Amino acid sequence: MNNWIKTPVTKQQIEPLCTKYNIDQLLASILVRRGITTGQDILYYLESDLRFQHNPFLFNSMEDAVERINQAEEEGEKVLIFGDRDVDGITSTTILYDYLKQRGVDVQCKLPLETDGYGLSKKAIEEFSEQEGTLIITVDCGISNHEEIAFAASLGIDVIVTDHHNAPEKLPSAVVILDPKEPDSGYPFPDISGAAVAYKLVSALRFSHSDFYNSEICIIDVTEKEINCVKIRNLVIIKELHETIIPGETSIYDLKLPYFLQGQVIYAWDANKTKAQLSQLFGNGIEFNIYDLRSQVAQVIPSVENLSAEQINNNSKIAKYSENPSTILETLFNIYVTYCYKIINQKNKKYPANERRDLQLVALAAIADIMPLKNENRLFIRNGLDSIKKDGPRAGLAELFCQLKINIEALTSIDISWTVTPALNAAGRLGQADVALELLLCEDPKKRNELAVKIYELNEQRKELVNKSSWKIKDTADSNIQENQGKLCVIIDEEIHPGITGNLAGKLMQEKNVPAIIITQSDGVYKGSMRSCRGFITTSFLSSFGDFFINFGGHNAAAGFSFESTKLELFNKKLKELLPSINLEEENLDINIDAEIPADYLCPESFKILNIMEPFGAENKELLLVTKNVKLCDAMVQGKKEPYSLKLVFECGKHKFPGMFFGQAERLKQDIKVGQTYDILYTMVYNYFNGNVTPQFRLKEVRKS
Repeated sequence: MNNWIKTPVTKQQIEPLCTKYNIDQLLASILVRRGITTGQDILYYLESDLRFQHNPFLFNSMEDAVERINQAEEEGEKVLIFGDRDVDGITSTTILYDYLKQRGVDVQCKLPLETDGYGLSKKAIEEFSEQEGTLIITVDCGISNHEEIAFAASLGIDVIVTDHHNAPEKLPSAVVILDPKEPDSGYPFPDISGAAVAYKLVSALRFSHSDFYNSEICIIDVTEKEINCVKIRNLVIIKELHETIIPGETSIYDLKLPYFLQGQVIYAWDANKTKAQLSQLFGNGIEFNIYDLRSQVAQVIPSVENLSAEQINNNSKIAKYSENPSTILETLFNIYVTYCYKIINQKNKKYPANERRDLQLVALAAIADIMPLKNENRLFIRNGLDSIKKDGPRAGLAELFCQLKINIEALTSIDISWTVTPALNAAGRLGQADVALELLLCEDPKKRNELAVKIYELNEQRKELVNKSSWKIKDTADSNIQENQGKLCVIIDEEIHPGITGNLAGKLMQEKNVPAIIITQSDGVYKGSMRSCRGFITTSFLSSFGDFFINFGGHNAAAGFSFESTKLELFNKKLKELLPSINLEEENLDINIDAEIPADYLCPESFKILNIMEPFGAENKELLLVTKNVKLCDAMVQGKKEPYSLKLVFECGKHKFPGMFFGQAERLKQDIKVGQTYDILYTMVYNYFNGNVTPQFRLKEVRKS
């Protein structure tokens, strides 16, 4: 029997969070147990506003990418977007293609065929060169394509790489690389999807058509003893200056200030007050041309018109999440950024709607590619799902949701991961990724319906293939793990469809709790997928094979590779050599719970915690809760086929809550009896049925109290 472990927390840990962020003790204790204690981490649970996402120009190379793409637009160049076959690659391609097409760019898009392998191919480059194309933009791939990118350059084709996979030590010779995992990218959060990188590029391109693009301004804040300035370009702080003043002694000529401000547009919150302060410090002979920031901002945020900089700082929501006391200069910078985006959106009414439309796809990609659900990934998914529910899904998604019988009102990240993304991925896995891409781009309703039906059929075919192959390899998995010292499961079977190796590896990894590799043969080449767990990094392991592979790439927990069919024996030999170096984290059968909630405390309001903790997924698992000594009021068997499920109703203080116990109908004949009391392990969910929304438990275990 697994132990239910609740990590102890103290009042000293909880109370500061309750006070600072105005949250209750239950939420604070859950955050502490999950290690979510810094302001910057908590922010992405309590906030959904897109102003908290990172500026795309934090990528050091973003400006170069924008300039090259805008040049292609202005000069009428042919542009090729080259993506990948999975959901992340398809959504990345769609986001960038949509934008460039709207701008009137001569753009086409291409995904690799099943026989092409992963990433940009020489064949695709040659075909594009024959069309006199001059710019290729890779999405969700390209970071490992050294030879192909050099080949493109030899044909006079520039390549911009946008990717998010682990970057090799030696980078390809692309004209621009945007990859948050590249050590010198400058981007503050490395774990975004390929679609998120494409979205960031499109956001930067949209911004480049505003009056604020590439304009530099300075913001200054003056006190009795300090002068603080920041220089801003594309809403990113590029330089800072902090000078200490000794009144009556410090001369303006002792400072770097004149050089810092030379030739700049200068803003202060209260221009007249700041000019007076500078005159008092340095005399009337020194003049700066300073613009009033407050009057500018008040045009779009009228509530600030009569507020001082100190008042703005004291009420700043952004400042609340800072670990250190926020400075007035930081607050002025943040409000200037907000002002700029409000001006841009006022002048370009379609921008906010287009952004939300893009985020529907970014949300799918983050979930499909198992991105950690922290930092701005939470904003992407929250806003993407919110757009689907409130604005309606994009046309292609709407058709797919219809085929999959998705209840849009009830849609969660879990639904996306279990139902939507596997269906979209099925097209690529079975060699028809173009069907999924066409669905997202198609403007003909009748054609969209046909494509959605096709994807549904491909997904059913994928399920059947996975089930058959799972049964086939089941008997050999345990002996293989034993042969590999309990560290690894490696299945080589030439009859497995190459499109489902990732599915099978993931399934094996979850069932056996060891890293799993599935290898099959296609067109004379062995192709494999690896899925990892227990702290084992796939790309580091595969890198140990040196130049053995034709190609390989991926993330820490998932990767793909291929090698020549003549090298199978060599592969197995190398695998045995590497086994001693594989170190897995210890297995822990205990179940760590988030909180124990007394039965009397539970009420419908308790379920509102879901609004804060969702979306759930990688590195933010569903809440696991325990309530003890609850009376079972009712029990009924449900389901159309075995294994049948139980619907149990528990009395919790003044309230009764239903709980679904999937596949456990047999226990009604064994240890579950109406009228007895139980301890229950569960997650909270909302059930949507016939327009009614009911809070209920999804039971993980039921034990006698």
